[in-house]
Amino acid sequence: MRVVFLEEVEGTARTGDVKNVADGFARNFLLPRKLAAPATDHYINIAQAKAGKEERRQEKVDEEARDRVLPKVDGKAVEIEVRVGEQGKLFGSVTARDIAEALQAVTRVELEHRQVDLKEPIRELGGHEVTIKVTRNVLATVTVNVVPVGGLPAEEAAEESPEVAIESEAEAEVSAASEELIEEEILEQEPPAEAGDAGEESADEELEKELENDSVET
Repeated sequence: MRVVFLEEVEGTARTGDVKNVADGFARNFLLPRKLAAPATDHYINIAQAKAGKEERRQEKVDEEARDRVLPKVDGKAVEIEVRVGEQGKLFGSVTARDIAEALQAVTRVELEHRQVDLKEPIRELGGHEVTIKVTRNVLATVTVNVVPVGGLPAEEAAEESPEVAIESEAEAEVSAASEELIEEEILEQEPPAEAGDAGEESADEELEKELENDSVET
């Protein structure tokens, strides 16, 4: 059946779109709920007028979101603590709802979990970039840092960053060498040899009546 959409149906069509859909989908879902109507010239004109009005409204919403909400959310970082087991494996996962709640606490901006564009729950520690749908057309990017409750166990911390231990060892060697030079200076009254540095830093009643009449006639 060819219909014109009177309302947006997420994942299917926007207001004003004309599409061919399955008869059952139209008669059992779209038409009874007044989400769509038969694609006659009359209903197409109504839908297009409604779409234009909706577009103007959306533009205002987007503008306000860019001015008032986006600066509070875009670029922000949130930290979410999770329980982990051996080798940093998470007990459970971080969901869109978790992220929305964490962001609300930090930004004081009311967000719904549907606004968090998360394809699947996060199941790994570390930083994760996530897109937030402030509005349909205004997007923000935030960083979600997933960390273990209480920090990493000592052994795992050492395994994750062995270079830290190497740098510490190098620093200790430099320190020891410096002490020796100082001792030589005291004993011989001579300036110490130079030491090198080590390590690296890294949405119309009339319309409803018409639809109801059409429904009755059908």
